[in-house]
Amino acid sequence: MKQDTVTGIVIDERMELSIRDVCRACGSTSEWVVELVREGVLDVEGTDSEQWRFSGATLSRAIRARRLQHELDLSLHGVALVLGLMEEIESLRQQLRRQPPSP
Repeated sequence: MKQDTVTGIVIDERMELSIRDVCRACGSTSEWVVELVREGVLDVEGTDSEQWRFSGATLSRAIRARRLQHELDLSLHGVALVLGLMEEIESLRQQLRRQPPSP
């Protein structure tokens, strides 16, 4: 019987990650992460890229951005737009779930 190994990253929103951590998790370069920050795709704490701190939620967003860019061959502008739309859809879905059913 063949066994498959699954690896993953447990993301806690309270985590503080360096740019190197984000690069490692996304399989990307620091230049790519810097561009995402410049485009406003990723939120960051700190002034210098070597001192930047990213939250777990931001890491999750970076992973989604990498996947979108790779799978759909999107520019960073396209990635920002798609992520924004995906988050808006999720927000609307949550609002619908909170509303009581109409009689």
